[in-house]
Formats: sequence, structure tokens, C-alpha cells
Amino acid sequence: MTTKMAIGAKANAKSSSAFFHSQDIFRNQHRLIRFIEQSIRLCSNQSLKAAQQQQQQQQQLNKTQLDADFSISKSLNSEHWNAVPEPVEHDPDVGQQFYGNQLMVRLASPQQLQPKPDRDEDLIFGKQFTDHMLKIYYHKSLGGWQRPEITPLENLVMHPAAKVLHYAVELFEGMKAYRGVDGKIRIFRPNMNMNRMNLAAKRSGLPTFEGKEFIKCLSRLISIDSEWVPHTQAASLYIRPTLIGIDPTLGVASSDSALLYAILSPVGSYFKSDSTGAVSLLADPSYTRAWPGGVGNRKMGSNYAPTINVQKKADAKGLQQVLWLYGENHDLTEVGTMNIFMFFINDKGEKELITPPLNGLILPGITRDSILALARQWGQFKVTEGTFNMPRVCELLNQGRLLELFGTGTACLVSPINRIHYMNQDLYIPTMEQEKPVHETIRTALTDIQYGKVPHPWAVVIE
Repeated sequence: MTTKMAIGAKANAKSSSAFFHSQDIFRNQHRLIRFIEQSIRLCSNQSLKAAQQQQQQQQQLNKTQLDADFSISKSLNSEHWNAVPEPVEHDPDVGQQFYGNQLMVRLASPQQLQPKPDRDEDLIFGKQFTDHMLKIYYHKSLGGWQRPEITPLENLVMHPAAKVLHYAVELFEGMKAYRGVDGKIRIFRPNMNMNRMNLAAKRSGLPTFEGKEFIKCLSRLISIDSEWVPHTQAASLYIRPTLIGIDPTLGVASSDSALLYAILSPVGSYFKSDSTGAVSLLADPSYTRAWPGGVGNRKMGSNYAPTINVQKKADAKGLQQVLWLYGENHDLTEVGTMNIFMFFINDKGEKELITPPLNGLILPGITRDSILALARQWGQFKVTEGTFNMPRVCELLNQGRLLELFGTGTACLVSPINRIHYMNQDLYIPTMEQEKPVHETIRTALTDIQYGKVPHPWAVVIE
């Protein structure tokens, strides 16, 4: 009964320390339930107290050991951290840039306010949106970027010949804002998203922009809609910056007019999983997501539409996502919209964490980059960026050396994998059977940074 009351409670996360304590319990709910079941069997208050003390001592011992092995440094000056990307150079003909101090704000009227969700725990990804949006127009004929503006959430109006509608001249990013244990709102490594967005803009013939100035505008938008940031660590506020070509002319060419905008959406879990929290995958080598020389390493809408029908095939087989393979050797590239990691025992008997290299076939994920940096800092196992294929996965699995497979990304963070349907066979991955799974350690480390449990430069506070 106590557990049900805790789950159903709607606490004030800004001031209540009890709320945040309950969230820690939720993260390990299966352990709590086991403890309650054991406690009921005890015959006296004295034995209950002794059991509680013993469990607390064991938890503290485990936490001390875990902290020692996987401590997070606050410094970015370590050799383990990947370098912050260099600013993208603008083409000379882009024209004037926009700046955060130019921002205009038009607040929503009471009639325009959106209904807020009743329960943050029940949020469905991308179904609800906040009250306001950010819009910045670009017109080459007017000198370049125009003044940024925050407006009520509203429909876009564009010419039916707009390039985005005919030639998929469009790109986007995925970011999140998190309400920390101290009540502050943070966004995670936004400079990485801005760099990736500008690289995609260059490839798409769209105008580039100053990422740090867009972050200033975005921060103001989040502060205005701050009450939409969920008061729980089981949810967050998804941020979708988007850049589209809006030239009212037909013809495949660079865009002389564009719209850069951002919308916000409170979200819960992205992927459906089974009762264990893991996902199952369809690995069909007859389908390819990306190829050398293409734009598989850019976050463009044109990369995603061709995957929808394959996802339907996975759904028809009772599988949650698609594992994308490439080439004659069936190299693993991405899983769904995520990067993929494999944790295994290599030929030298070492534990190794490997993820596909940035060879143009995969998206340079911010979560991917963060995991590599953390794992290298910990120094507890070998960390590699390298190609691996399905025959290798099958070999490791048959030899009992494949320990974990998991996907990573902004939307899902870390998603364990427990089954792959490949060449008409089901491969069962022991990801959820490990005593101290690496994917859980990684998820905890990342969420500790994102929710402000560990001060870190990656987590940028929204003032």
C-alpha cells in the first residue's frame, strides 16, 4: 500500500526532499518490492529493524564501491574527454546573423494556453506541446537572419511550392531539458547539438547560424514554459529545433529563405519495451539505412521516412525496433534511431565496450560521445570505436562472451536489447542477466549529470 501511495503522489518537486527521495526508490523499485516481501515474513519488530540496518549497510557498501570505480570528474580538461567541436564557419553569402539580445517575446493569451498533462508518468512521446515556440526567419534578400521571436504555439503558413514540401530541404535536432534534484532546469551539452545542426545545414544548402546565440533564445523559451518541465526524474522536456527551406519556388537549389524554429514537448519513455525493460530487434540485411557518401551522419528528415515501412515489418513480427545492417558482412550501424554499443569479452579475455565508428554511416550521437568519454575516464574496461558484424555477434553469443547490447540516444538515453531476429532465427542476448550491467551504470552516470546530482559542465543551467 505504501508503494502505491508513493507512486500515485503528486509532490512539489521544487521544495520537497521527500519527493526526490521517492524518485531514487522508483529507480530501484524491483529491489524495494523484494525488501518489502522479505520484511512481511519477519516475526518481530526487532528482526525487522535488524534487517533494515543490514540492508542499509549493504547498500552503502555497494554505493561506496560503485562510486570508487565509476566516479565522474567535473573537469573537461582530462585526456578522456572528447574535444568540444569547433564553430562552423559561415559561407560569406549567408549575411547577417541573429543574436539573443534581439529576441522579441509575444506571450500566449489565456485562451491560447495548452492543457498540461495530469500525470508526468503517463506522458506519451511527442503527443503534447507547450504554450510557446521560437521562430527565426532567414531571407537572403533582406540581408540574412531576421530578429528571433517567441510566440504562442501556432501553425506555420508557407507557400505550397516551399522547398521543404518538395525536396525534403529540412533538418532537426533532439535535445532535452531536465528538472534537477535542486529544482534547477538543465540542458545537456547543447553546443554539440548546435554544431551537428550547422553541419547538416551546410550539407542541405540551408543557412548556418551562431549556435551560442540560438541557445540563448532557446533558454528564454524554456524559462517562459518552465512549468512544463516535468517534476520527476521519469520524464523530461523534449526540445525539437528545426530548420526548413521555405523558398516559394520549384527547383533543386540552395534556399534563399528559411525558417529556424523550436517547439517543446513534455515526454516520458520513447520506446516500447517488454516487461524486463529491454527491446527486441529485427535485423534484415535486405534493408539499408545509410551508405558511404550519403547523409546517414546528418539528422535530416529524409533519413527517417524510408525507415517507417521496415519498422512496420518489425511490428508485425512482435519486435520493437529495427537493427540496421550494412554491406556483405552485415555490419551493425544503428538500432532504430539510436547508436548501438556492445559489451563483451574480447579474444584477449578483456572486457570491452565497442560502438561503430563515425565513418559516415551513423549519426554522431551526443549520448554516444558522452558514454565514450565517461567509459574512458573510468578505465574499468577497454573502450573501442570499430566495426563489428552479425557473424561476430553470433560467434560471441555462442561462446558465452557477449554480455550486453544496448542502444543510446537523446530520446531513449540507454535502451537494453535482449533479442535479435536475424536470418529467421531468434538470438537471445543476456543483457538483462548480468549481475552489475554496464548499461545501468552508464544510465545512472548520465542521469546524475542531467538531473544535477553531480555538478558537471555538460549540464547547462537555464537561468
